[in-house]
Amino acid sequence: MQIADHFRQQIIDGVLTQDTKLPSVADIAEEWGVATATAAKGLKQLQAEGYVRASTQGTFVDLGRKLTSGSDRLQLQRATGSGFRPGERVEIVAASLMPAPAEVAEALGLEEGASVIRRQRRYLDDEGVITLSTSWLSGGLAEQAPELAVAETLPKMTFGLIEDRTGRRTVRRRDVVGLKPVPEDAAELLGVEAGSPALTMTNYYWDQDGSMVEYATDYLGAGRQLTAEYDIT
Repeated sequence: MQIADHFRQQIIDGVLTQDTKLPSVADIAEEWGVATATAAKGLKQLQAEGYVRASTQGTFVDLGRKLTSGSDRLQLQRATGSGFRPGERVEIVAASLMPAPAEVAEALGLEEGASVIRRQRRYLDDEGVITLSTSWLSGGLAEQAPELAVAETLPKMTFGLIEDRTGRRTVRRRDVVGLKPVPEDAAELLGVEAGSPALTMTNYYWDQDGSMVEYATDYLGAGRQLTAEYDIT
């Protein structure tokens, strides 16, 4: 698990980018002072999680097949330079400064009614809507990165722009999966009836100092699934 954790973090941080070849099982075993079987298990764990692919030529970083919820797009962006899988696209629905609702204020550690940035995006592919994603950030970030409050795409997503302008690097996240009724303002964008149940994922992101960077909620499109596959050791 330590071997898997080491390479996983390098992939997430963008040190190992898409199609980069990882060291061989023999090289890992020698460097870490473990049996080749142990080294092989570390690489298989990464493969099971969707971070690498194995071939006769070796093991390579490959996030192309990894399902991308909103929270996965950060590591995909860092590893490949793009937060999208092949065939995916995004529509920026809205972006503006507004008073923080109670739930958002609590998540971001602000007073209710404080200025916050709200960005809403719709991710799509050839099968329709993947997710409707709404991000909330402290309004103070608009001074350093005014693009966050403009309804246009960002080259490096919110995380990359914030890191470039402020030095705050997103390093930790928490995901909460639930089932919620679709609100009226989201129903048309998702192509479903208001009040119908939808799978949701709520994401909390922290920077290197432990401060909240972003609070986000995703409503998954009809028929979409969240999946995870891991080796049991």
